[in-house]
Amino acid sequence: MNEGVILIVDDNPDDVAFTRRALTKNQVTNRVVVAHDGAEALDLLLPPDGAAPLQPALVLLDMKLPKYDGREVLQRLRADPATQALPVVVLTTSSEERDIVESYRLGANSYVRKPVAFAEFVAATDVLSRYWLAVNEPVPARPGRHP
Repeated sequence: MNEGVILIVDDNPDDVAFTRRALTKNQVTNRVVVAHDGAEALDLLLPPDGAAPLQPALVLLDMKLPKYDGREVLQRLRADPATQALPVVVLTTSSEERDIVESYRLGANSYVRKPVAFAEFVAATDVLSRYWLAVNEPVPARPGRHP
């Protein structure tokens, strides 16, 4: 599997712990970084002070966040050339059609409703991690440049 970082963007400590446990149960050994709100996620991915940005292999983005919600985070990531190809999976409790449509319209790569039952969440996390970290071919670090 791709050994890149997984960025979890979620303000709910129980959901973060749930996601970490599911990743561990699926033997995903990637380093996990957590952003607790939209502003923290943007600071990590698009640092305002010129610091080196976090370049995760996968972003798991909740929609309901303080400071900037998931929609605004997604919109800003897609507007910046440095992050517009970053794999972003919306991982949220909402199954409302408008949330799904809006997430895809803003450039989400996938939309997954968080299952309530842990066994279902482990299964969903297994599929997600296998696809995004093992099957998917990521964009090269410098898109458009060839050796």
